[in-house]
Amino acid sequence: MRPGLALIYRHAYDAAFMNSRAPGRPFEIREKAQLMSSSEVERTLIRLAHEILEKNNGVEDLALVGIRRRGVPLAERLARIIQRIEKKPVQLGTLDITLYRDDLSTLDAKPVVQKTEMEIPITDKSVVLVDDVLYTGRTTRAAMDALFRLGRPRRVQLCVLIDRGHRELPIAAAFVGRSVQTTENQIIEVKLREVDDAEKVLLMEKQVNL
Repeated sequence: MRPGLALIYRHAYDAAFMNSRAPGRPFEIREKAQLMSSSEVERTLIRLAHEILEKNNGVEDLALVGIRRRGVPLAERLARIIQRIEKKPVQLGTLDITLYRDDLSTLDAKPVVQKTEMEIPITDKSVVLVDDVLYTGRTTRAAMDALFRLGRPRRVQLCVLIDRGHRELPIAAAFVGRSVQTTENQIIEVKLREVDDAEKVLLMEKQVNL
């Protein structure tokens, strides 16, 4: 296989591409562009941390909840940045969901909450859900449903590194690192050093093999 290409079969990407395809037809994923470098990711997180603090009037009653997988390290980094700014810790939690994704970790067409325990109390908190990519909104909807089964937050906001559009639900992020116009044949791949031993955001494109 040529470098930079991935051969992907139909069952692995049903969640990411809603258009119909011939069963079993393989396609290649090509890198189209690098959207963010490691330094750009870090600068973006610093900006997002300041926006979160401004909109929530500091860390009082603030809780960050990362959506696994890559939302968790993003939430942890935001928490560290916020603590450096405010000199106070911010509460940090995790939601483990089998994600409806538009990146290379697509698993299934329906998001399923795998872990419903929450390490922190969320009732009466201003909760900021953190994820890497916002696409259809299904993952966010599943995360919100899980949150409200665990407690009653005063407010829930969404923070994402990338908003790629194509929403299927009326969900919007309060904090967006970068908005990227994409087609449904394209994929956003977020690589983080905690998960991938690499740090960048790539725009990938699907090409069906004839």
